Amino acid sequence: MLQSGTKTMKGLELLLPLLLLLQDASAQWNVWMPRDISAMTNSCVVIPCSFTYPSGIRPYRGIHGIWYFGHPYPQLFPPVVFKSRTDIVHESYKGRTKLLGDLTQKNCTLLINNIGMEHSGRYYFRADLGGANIYTYPDFSKLQVLGKCKLQHVTEKPNIDVPEEIVSDENLDLTCYVPDNCPDMIPEIQWMYTDYLPDPVFTPDQVYDGNTAVASNTLSFTPKHIHNEQKLACRVHYPNTTLVYEREIVLDVKYAPRTVWVNASQMVMEGESVVLHCDVDSNPVPKITWYFEDQELMSDTATSSSLPLDSLTPENQGIYTCVGENAYGSMNTSMYLSVNCMQPYSCQGAADPPREPWINESLSVLEGSSVALKCTSKGNPIPTLTWLKDGELVGTITADEGSVLELEEITPQAHGVYRCLAENEHGRSSSSLNITVEFAPVLLEDSKCTIVREGVQCVCIASGNPEPAIEFFLPDLNLTINVSNNRFNYYMHTDGYTSTGVIKLQDKGERGSNGDTDVQVHCSFSNVYGSNTIRLELQQEKKYMMAVVVGTIGGVAVIAFIIAAVRYVGQNNKKENGNPGQDVGCKVENPSLFYSAVKKDTQSLRKKVLKTELLGSKFNSILEEGTGDDGDYQSVDPMASMERHELNYAALEFLHGRHREGGFRRADGDGSDYTEIKAK
Repeated sequence: MLQSGTKTMKGLELLLPLLLLLQDASAQWNVWMPRDISAMTNSCVVIPCSFTYPSGIRPYRGIHGIWYFGHPYPQLFPPVVFKSRTDIVHESYKGRTKLLGDLTQKNCTLLINNIGMEHSGRYYFRADLGGANIYTYPDFSKLQVLGKCKLQHVTEKPNIDVPEEIVSDENLDLTCYVPDNCPDMIPEIQWMYTDYLPDPVFTPDQVYDGNTAVASNTLSFTPKHIHNEQKLACRVHYPNTTLVYEREIVLDVKYAPRTVWVNASQMVMEGESVVLHCDVDSNPVPKITWYFEDQELMSDTATSSSLPLDSLTPENQGIYTCVGENAYGSMNTSMYLSVNCMQPYSCQGAADPPREPWINESLSVLEGSSVALKCTSKGNPIPTLTWLKDGELVGTITADEGSVLELEEITPQAHGVYRCLAENEHGRSSSSLNITVEFAPVLLEDSKCTIVREGVQCVCIASGNPEPAIEFFLPDLNLTINVSNNRFNYYMHTDGYTSTGVIKLQDKGERGSNGDTDVQVHCSFSNVYGSNTIRLELQQEKKYMMAVVVGTIGGVAVIAFIIAAVRYVGQNNKKENGNPGQDVGCKVENPSLFYSAVKKDTQSLRKKVLKTELLGSKFNSILEEGTGDDGDYQSVDPMASMERHELNYAALEFLHGRHREGGFRRADGDGSDYTEIKAK
């Protein structure tokens, strides 16, 4: 809010452009002042004013100024508000007026202190330049004084800008205005009775209306139906004074019918009478309409309505619905009226299979709340009613035309399809509804971080309704990740009420501050009902560890088997041939080609073992491939087209190794570092 001196200068600054325009337009008698200006009782007001006169006039002994009230012409003897040469003023203005402007600078701004309701009216300025050069300007400023004083208490009236229509659940702005045209008295505006408003916001401001200052304070909130007929007040106080101004309003909040109350379902005997009642809560007053099945019975514009039913017969049995509606919406509630016959099977249509049951509409409920499911059906004999959830029995079986299933402290497991089955000896009928349970998200057990070949992979799985949003936080980097980028692969999938978030940390520098796997990853999951953040534990991937262990053991076992086979075949060669250097390849047509095929298959086996040790999580796919495949075995001649089980050979290759004593060498001494063994 502007300070007093600043506000006065602001008003004068606004006058300068207009004043210059008037001076340049023509050398005539002209004046500018606000057409309308306002002030509060017992405060003060500044009327900005500037004037011009013909350029050919030279003021004689200076410029004299007079302010009049009510009329511009002296011959009508209007009350004198201010005179620059004398103190002769009207009684009601004595000691209250002061000229703030400098007449030599063509500024005629006037200050009026301690104003009252009697000072409301028109104010005129008269310039006296000496001799015949006297002129009363016809333009005026009309002062409106707000408020009414009673002793030391001022009642009313700042202005409150209230919209023509206030609607529930739609944002509302209420603005309180008060004049701020007194440099020495700065108003303070407060809103009262706002304690029960939802999240009220207060916005003070100051604007200029017709170059006069107006202070304001805007109250913003979203009203509900409960705020209808609530009282609010705007209070204006001037510091260091006893001046207090208030204006009260009562909210008229419009809303659609929010509750429709009718009688509970009931049973009466044939020939009796009953009165059905319906009460509707809405604003404005609703139109209430009664229906029997699909037939309209009566309507009325009121907050309540009664439907009398006399001399009931079985034909009156059925569903009665009360509908309340206004311009903002509608709502309805139904009840079931059962009419029993005076004598068993004496009613028309005694053998009557159950009618389609009337039940609640499908609904969404919050975890922990309670709900009552109602089911009514008619038939003769009276049907039994059974409640089923997802095809399984819940509740108890009721031999009546009405049944209520109470669900208390609902959990997410209560979600599903509920069916009411009505049965008697003549048939069956059923109706179903869906219950959707909304709940805050919870973390599932499979959430964890694991080490994979690419780096570290973290999986966060949360269940909630609505489906939770998932994001990851890396505290070491102070980084939140919820989308993929150049550094991180992020993926999120939703299925039903379960959300799965996956992130891969590929850079080793992101695994920990010292390059190890001590990674810290936090998973945050949230929906409208709650949120939580949990650190994901780092676990060794089971498949990866199994691959390493099995691969290592398998490699050792294969090598041990080959060594044993070498020793065995070598001993047989000594016994059979007495020549340990004789090559078993001699028994085939082309030993070198046969050796190439056997060697190729053996190398493939060794590669498979190494891959098994290294790939970790890929171990399962390797096991499915076996120890060799068609891609690893190349056919070099017809001998190579033999089936795999016929190749009963193994090759042990010593790459650039030293020959140990007693080792096997070819008889021809060609220096080849391998030995072929035939194992039968």
